[in-house]
Amino acid sequence: MTTRIGIDAGGTLTKIAYWNENNEMVFDRFLSSDFQKVKEWIESNHPNASICVTGGRAEQLKVHLSSKEDIPYIVEFDATMNGVMYQMKQGSIEPKAAIIANIGTGTSIHILQNNIHKRLGGTGIGGGTLLGLGMALTGISDFEEIIKQSREGSRTEIDVLVSDIYKNNKLPIKGTLTASNFGGISLNNSNNRSSSDLLAGVQGIIGEVVASLCIQVADAHQVEDIIYIGTTLEDNELLQQIIESYTVLKLKKPTFLAKHGYSGAIGALLENTKKY
Repeated sequence: MTTRIGIDAGGTLTKIAYWNENNEMVFDRFLSSDFQKVKEWIESNHPNASICVTGGRAEQLKVHLSSKEDIPYIVEFDATMNGVMYQMKQGSIEPKAAIIANIGTGTSIHILQNNIHKRLGGTGIGGGTLLGLGMALTGISDFEEIIKQSREGSRTEIDVLVSDIYKNNKLPIKGTLTASNFGGISLNNSNNRSSSDLLAGVQGIIGEVVASLCIQVADAHQVEDIIYIGTTLEDNELLQQIIESYTVLKLKKPTFLAKHGYSGAIGALLENTKKY
């Protein structure tokens, strides 16, 4: 049987999902800055594969795969939501409705009800923020190194908490909430801040902004479940912890799918498969 492949060409990473000889779904990924490697991988491993693409850089990828004629394209939001619904079904996750936050280079927020999805909004805060701001603050340009170092950091000298402002006064809200991301730097001239601390602070901004927006959207639509997906969460336990703790604090139910970073690629693969 000819292998079928779904490819999500994103702003930072190109994600791939395909069926192997045992009819199991397998995953791989490459930097979107090097589509030549994607082409070489296909030609070396699956030269006769049927391909379906999605993602913001899909047309650029198709140029590199010029030897492949008539490569079909599926709209990114549709592919991603189809991939999410597939994973939810596989994991027996069946909320009546859910807010979906796709944290890629930026973040897109959707609502999913009765297998119908609608985009509600988004923010420019996302993986691109972690990479760009992290690089500006520390000079580190490798995404995986940024994630690794942030795990070792502390936000104590970076952020201002509600308890820092009110001190011995009665707290109007929970004292451990962040009153100001990076506000601690302007209040404290300490030189004890390391690159790891700064990167942990950036993770804090991303997690709290994304979670806050999703919680507000969930409240507006009277939805309890929030499903967080996207490659920015891949192997990024710190960001997941920040998002989860804030979401739970606001009485919402957070869910992280097993292959959340590959939702678009899975959706493209499913679109490719159902054509046969």
